[in-house]
Amino acid sequence: MRLSILLLALAAVASAASPIPILLLDGEQGGPYHAWQETTPFLKKMLDQTGLFAVDVLTAPPKGANFSTFDPQFSKYKAVVLNYDAPDDRWPDRIKTAFEKYVAAGGGVVIFHAADNAFPNWKAYNLMIGIGGWRGRTEKDGPYWFYRVGKVEADPSPGRAGSHGARLPFKVTNRVTNHPITKGLPTEWMHAGDELYAQMRGPGANMTVLSTAYSDPANKGTGRDEPVLMTLTYEKGKIFHTILGHDRAALNSVGFIATFQRGTEWAATGKVTQKVPKDFPGATQFTTRPDFVVAK
Repeated sequence: MRLSILLLALAAVASAASPIPILLLDGEQGGPYHAWQETTPFLKKMLDQTGLFAVDVLTAPPKGANFSTFDPQFSKYKAVVLNYDAPDDRWPDRIKTAFEKYVAAGGGVVIFHAADNAFPNWKAYNLMIGIGGWRGRTEKDGPYWFYRVGKVEADPSPGRAGSHGARLPFKVTNRVTNHPITKGLPTEWMHAGDELYAQMRGPGANMTVLSTAYSDPANKGTGRDEPVLMTLTYEKGKIFHTILGHDRAALNSVGFIATFQRGTEWAATGKVTQKVPKDFPGATQFTTRPDFVVAK
């Protein structure tokens, strides 16, 4: 009896210590706007540094390539991180169907920055991301979503989806402070210079807006508090969506690093075991990591 209990305890410890398998999927995107070749190594480094994850990187074929041998084994992973933006016809239906089944069965997803530009007419994908921009999205794809007077609101006005100003620092406000991703973080914190996506629109179903940032009209903004961190569900699957992280300078921000790490763990497991880093920024000044400093 004692031996059985000991074996069970050892198995539990071994299971707890096992790294969480993560697939980081990138590849040629729909334009020259996002340098995925540069950002992917930094995203992997962030996840590796937690000691929680075992990260595989998979690069999708470029435009015009043969996709017949491209067969992501989604079911091997607890979460898929998408550093990928592509038009609707880039993935064959068999891959889209496999991804839908993976998420519906409980697979996790992390939508990183421009991944919310992708696949504008793929219904299931737009339900996963909640809101998206560009690639011809208009009122037909859902309302604009923003935060006002203590709640998330929808604006069905016609117009294109997606805009941003210059890459300047901005303050992030956590609107939900008891979620595992945001719990323990300062309510307000500064983020390094980055694209603040605005005028994002979509179905917004099963979406919780964790954090917002003010889109300043002085920087081509909307004058609204725009969603920057979100969680969603798609059947049994969990999705963490961050609009942050355009380039290496933005990735160097401790606010981005910590929320990306925490959001990935939550998407994969439904919980966050990571402590809030001591260098997490406050409301007046963003912070950076020496080992992520971008050479000038």
